[in-house]
Amino acid sequence: MSDTPPIIQPDSFLTLHYRLSDDSGRAVVDTFEGLPATLTLGDGALAPAIEAHLIGQAEGAQVDVTLPPGAAFGERNEGMIQRVSQQLLGTLSDATENYQVGDAVSFPAPDGSGVFGGVVREIGDGWTLFDFNHPLAGRGVRFEARILSVL
Repeated sequence: MSDTPPIIQPDSFLTLHYRLSDDSGRAVVDTFEGLPATLTLGDGALAPAIEAHLIGQAEGAQVDVTLPPGAAFGERNEGMIQRVSQQLLGTLSDATENYQVGDAVSFPAPDGSGVFGGVVREIGDGWTLFDFNHPLAGRGVRFEARILSVL
């Protein structure tokens, strides 16, 4: 039995505490005060640019990295801001839902491959404007983690 802690590989199963903050310091995700996250690298739970900073780290490691704007979640794309008709919205989600500006909404992907999300930016007569960019797109990101276990 080796005393060497396990090292994170590209497909490792991890349990970790992590904090993801925007360039203003506002935490978007923070597990340090609650239950840790459990995930498999490469499954899409973390951005590939963030995962790259985990690979090669040992169980028990602390990670603290700041990524420049756009590096973690890409640049903002104005084409990802879309006006959705109330009729289409009723087929994609609960037709009785009363969305408000700022609400995060999940929809089934058109090809059935999963879900995607958007944030309500504006509500008009018969339409809702959604921003489908990742909330941290175009922003600098700080990622802090404590690796609890590696399988």
